[in-house]
Amino acid sequence: MSYVQEQAEKVRQAAERIRGHIRRTTALTTDLDPDLRLKPECFQVTGSFKPRGAFNAVLSLVQSGKRPAGVIAVSSGNHAQAVALAARSVGLPALILIPEDANPAKVAATRALGAEVIQEGITFANREQRLREVMAERGFSLVHPFDDWNVIHGQGTAVRELLEDEPELDVIVAPVGGGGLLAGSAISAKSHNSALHVVGVEPEAANDAFRTWKTGSIQTLATSPKTIADGVRTTAIGARNFEVMFVNRLVDEIVTVTEAEIGAAVHVAWSRLHLALEPTGTLPLAAYLAGKLPGGRTGLVLSGGNANLQTVATLLGTP
Repeated sequence: MSYVQEQAEKVRQAAERIRGHIRRTTALTTDLDPDLRLKPECFQVTGSFKPRGAFNAVLSLVQSGKRPAGVIAVSSGNHAQAVALAARSVGLPALILIPEDANPAKVAATRALGAEVIQEGITFANREQRLREVMAERGFSLVHPFDDWNVIHGQGTAVRELLEDEPELDVIVAPVGGGGLLAGSAISAKSHNSALHVVGVEPEAANDAFRTWKTGSIQTLATSPKTIADGVRTTAIGARNFEVMFVNRLVDEIVTVTEAEIGAAVHVAWSRLHLALEPTGTLPLAAYLAGKLPGGRTGLVLSGGNANLQTVATLLGTP
């Protein structure tokens, strides 16, 4: 069995494991382009794709035979909500470290799902160190937001579904932060058709994946990037994600988009597509609108809709 086949089998198992815990989001057409298909993960449980990976990871922990004392994660918000929901579903406590400047709506939603949230003194720069300290104190099991095989395979179920609905696509496009969604998407895409062109999209201000693709080694940003796409403010992709995306060459291209292009995509999503997407969720759409994608029948993974309404209101006020 090839590398791609082995990984795709894990995605298939993940799809079976999380069935009943997530929604199967239906591929949408749009009057923007008859060759365009949208995978609207803004309609997913908790408003983003993240429960796919979180449920696969948490259920795998429980099914392994050694029930953990609890689960812990670091997140800017969407992964936090997903882990909180997955933990609650199996009766485990969840503790989430969220940076102080995170979207307040995402923080409130995480608490509403029953998780304990630590924000005081947490920054993007120190959160990994604080994570290690708190893990040692509590003895909880980590559910990493992207550098975790169970998370990667769970995220791959989104494109697996998309290709079941639209098997003749030529291009698959997904946002890239830490790389969980893009790595999983690439596994599903290449196992379906090795000729599928897989593209990751990130902000110009957070171009570590683009630089990694160009150099062939993991590149790390010096500081957390300043971008309205708050879901991809990671400083580097994970080692497992790098293995899938670049060592095994399952991702063909990384493109970057400007803050203005992201803002324009938010405007189009809300006003023309009638999809309440957060800026991160519009990254593939931003690349499409800016003419940065190859031609052909194209599937865009729109990753989430947990928007900061103040940010969106500002963007919608700018035609």
